[in-house]
This record gives sequence, structure tokens and C-alpha cells, in this order.
Amino acid sequence: MFGLFKSKSPIEKLQKQYEKLHEEAFNLSKIDRKAADLKFAEAEEIGDQIEALKKS
Repeated sequence: MFGLFKSKSPIEKLQKQYEKLHEEAFNLSKIDRKAADLKFAEAEEIGDQIEALKKS
């Protein structure tokens, strides 16, 4: 309750987006493999951004 209005760090925001894209890629993999691969690539780009932020 006390963390309700706490703003998220850029890493937390990217992590949430990364998880969402991975979930979408998983769901798409059952239907359209090409679209799933594109979503997974987007997720990996965000993963690289997260790693870059953690290092700096």
C-alpha cells in the first residue's frame, strides 16, 4: 500500500515490458512462428538495454 505512488525505475519499467513481450511471443508461437520470432527479437533488444543500464 505504501509503495502505491512510488515511481518505478527505468530498469523496472523495461523489465515489465520485457516480460510482457516474452509472454506475447510465447502465445504467438502457437499460432504464427514468424510473428513470435519478431516479438522475441524485440524482447531481446530490451534485455540488452536492461543489461546496459545495470552496467552503468
